[in-house]
Amino acid sequence: MTLSFVERPLVYVAAPYARDDCVHNTNIAIVAADELNDTGYVTCFVPHLSLLWHIIRPHDVDYWYTIDLAYLAKCDALIRLPGASSGADKEIEFSDDHDIPVFYDKDKLLVWAKGMGK
Repeated sequence: MTLSFVERPLVYVAAPYARDDCVHNTNIAIVAADELNDTGYVTCFVPHLSLLWHIIRPHDVDYWYTIDLAYLAKCDALIRLPGASSGADKEIEFSDDHDIPVFYDKDKLLVWAKGMGK
């Protein structure tokens, strides 16, 4: 059963951003989110998309962390993609503190989402 995007749980994609190449890392996050969206069980939010915003109106890293956590607070779950990232680690800590489920595996996330019954 495929649900509309608004009926699906909203999943925050936590992954490396600034380490090495932010454009490459954004690409990885977008591809992962797109594949998850295509399952029909979740709708993903990719904080990496602030890349364009930052190019047009740059801000310091704390500004972006604050905005990312505001978005994360509205999400139903978080999926952590592989790779070292202090920002993604902070997002996991925030999720743990706010009872937002954290997943490291796409299949486990989808099992959870299917059981949400939204």
